[in-house]
Amino acid sequence: MLKTIIQASENFCIHQIRAPHVLSDAITKTRTLIAYIDIDTQSGQKHRVYIASDSKFMQRVSKLFLEEDESDEETLIDMTLETANLIIGSAKVIAEEANENTYTIGTPHFEKFDIFDFEYDQAKLLQIEDDTLIVAIKELRN
Repeated sequence: MLKTIIQASENFCIHQIRAPHVLSDAITKTRTLIAYIDIDTQSGQKHRVYIASDSKFMQRVSKLFLEEDESDEETLIDMTLETANLIIGSAKVIAEEANENTYTIGTPHFEKFDIFDFEYDQAKLLQIEDDTLIVAIKELRN
């Protein structure tokens, strides 16, 4: 599942931001805007997918979509929610096209603007220049 979410994240960097990116396992401990979306797989598993970015990454997104050079915190939060929705929605389509562990997605929720300190099963970091985006996934057990 992380594979399709990372593919969607990379597609976002390539096709929306149009900038080269580097993928790594090193999760930063810097202040990030953190949103999540819960997903339910066809096999009955539930996962929480976190999208966490530094404010510079989200300002880059805000400039792209809203043409704002300097967005306020509320706008960056909205862009975080929208980015989570775009990436996870795209990953859902990728999984459906590959007929690979398909799932439904919930509504994005903003968690906090702080250090990413949530438990996760898998995570990757995408970096564009000095801007970072963390994608992490955690299985939710009943």
